[in-house]
Amino acid sequence: MAIYDDPRILRAIAHPTRNRVLHELSAAGSLRAADIAKRTGIPANQASFHLRQLAKYGLVEVAPDAGRDKRDRVWRLVDDDITLSPREIVEQPGGEAAYTVFQRSSVAWGHHLVDQAFQLSTEDDAAKRIVSETSLRLSKDDAEQLQRDLNEVVARYREAGRRSDDELDLYSVYQLIQPMPDLAGEDDPA
Repeated sequence: MAIYDDPRILRAIAHPTRNRVLHELSAAGSLRAADIAKRTGIPANQASFHLRQLAKYGLVEVAPDAGRDKRDRVWRLVDDDITLSPREIVEQPGGEAAYTVFQRSSVAWGHHLVDQAFQLSTEDDAAKRIVSETSLRLSKDDAEQLQRDLNEVVARYREAGRRSDDELDLYSVYQLIQPMPDLAGEDDPA
């Protein structure tokens, strides 16, 4: 697991296209820029640009053994688990601004995911969406163990998807484990 504390990395992954590139690589294991372009609907030269930007910050790298020849560039994540150290990031010059941009982008993405999950759609499309919320009474240690357990399950499915020769859909698995927040708007005077 790599822990990143460079504010420039936050800016790099706050970009929606670069974030999607990271998701595609995480799910597939390794891809060419042309593969990413096809999967995301962006031109191949833009996919290459975003890959180079991510490589500049040590998030992706060329997988030399995966290419057909020396000119064939296949990219992979440096580490499947991108973990950020927000407290260390905000203490650096430019860190607070980078964290604000990243947080705004992440909140917008989370909102988009929830909106999409609750869209009324065809019966076939609705069967692909699973929305679940559960409340548990946990100690801090239990919450940390639950996160490790969920990460193991996700890693197992990621590896199975990477080994599959079938054309599989890309799914978003959005995990959030935190103490229950106060009710939204609870402090607003009525």
